[in-house]
Amino acid sequence: QVPTVESGGGSVQSGGSLRLSCLPGRITGTTYYMAWFRQAPGKEREGVAGLREHGRTNYLDSVKGRFTIWQDSGKNTLYLQMNDLQPEDTAMYYCATRSGAGTYLPAPPLTPSDYNSWSRGTQVTVSS
Repeated sequence: QVPTVESGGGSVQSGGSLRLSCLPGRITGTTYYMAWFRQAPGKEREGVAGLREHGRTNYLDSVKGRFTIWQDSGKNTLYLQMNDLQPEDTAMYYCATRSGAGTYLPAPPLTPSDYNSWSRGTQVTVSS
């Protein structure tokens, strides 16, 4: 089972908020990463926010203080709360997971090649 973006994409004005949610799909083992990535037209895919199984998070510098990643208490859903959205946040957003991540990296990586299961994208558009 691959991750599935459940809800949250859309269009907002600058300064607005959106919340993305993702069903992570099948996670095997006790160590894993989960993350949100985005890709704007003509740009490379970049990691926005990541979460490890023990709760440690990692954020792209440009979203720190504006975006928050978390899992619900039942660990069934992964969320990304996006506040104070700006036009440069406009992109297709993806949820990604990696099972059997091991314990070498205490913080979740934000590199696409570190993830092996991907959702379809959901479009986020921010107008000025």
